[in-house]
Amino acid sequence: MNSSLIYSANAWVLCSLLFLLMMIASYVGFRARQKNLSAGESLGPVEGSLFALLGLLLAFTFGMAGSRYDNRRAVMIQEVNDIGTAVLRADMYDDSSRIAFRKDFKKYIEARVAYYDKDDAKVSAAKELSSKYAGSLWARAAALSKNPAYLAATNQMIPALNEMIDITTVREASMRTKVPGIILLLLFVISIACSCLAGFEIPVSKRINWITVAGFAILTVLVIYVIMDLDQPSRGLINLDANQQLMKDLLQSF
Repeated sequence: MNSSLIYSANAWVLCSLLFLLMMIASYVGFRARQKNLSAGESLGPVEGSLFALLGLLLAFTFGMAGSRYDNRRAVMIQEVNDIGTAVLRADMYDDSSRIAFRKDFKKYIEARVAYYDKDDAKVSAAKELSSKYAGSLWARAAALSKNPAYLAATNQMIPALNEMIDITTVREASMRTKVPGIILLLLFVISIACSCLAGFEIPVSKRINWITVAGFAILTVLVIYVIMDLDQPSRGLINLDANQQLMKDLLQSF
């Protein structure tokens, strides 16, 4: 299992597989203890250390995924603000230029709305369209800057367009930045190891309490699912739709 598989596969499928593997590992550990009746020494210190490591890694990874989610949300809000500022500054031009600017701004915003689509093909097309209309806006502003009558408007529009275009790179980078796949893989391995060790620690004279084992597995899997869901904001239950609505509201203003 590599990082590309982790992020291309459905999080529910991976977590369901992890739950199944944890349950199997618990049974394997219990059966290994039964076959090794001479294993009278407790592995309590080892078990405690491994569970502590799992808890530490879960907390660290959850914090990492949460911070990336907050960063993506902040970037989306900033992009809406940057576009809105540029749109308002188009009003500093004469009517014909203002209408031309707003026409391109509308097309540009439509492309940025489509950028959040769950279809990768549509996202790629949206990136091309946004680059096209951003270039058109910049070319128009650059051409009008040669007219001394638009000096004040140019001094306001050029920086606004520059920030509007630059934030797209920041947003692209924030969407691509994820929790390293090796960390998620390590979470999977330690979770399975903890389940196996927990099964091994069950006394031979007792039976497996499957409710307890399943409870531990379910809680661990749920936390890992939330971590993965935070890292895929355009696909999971925890998404950025509310923030994307701000971009749609800006489009409605046209």
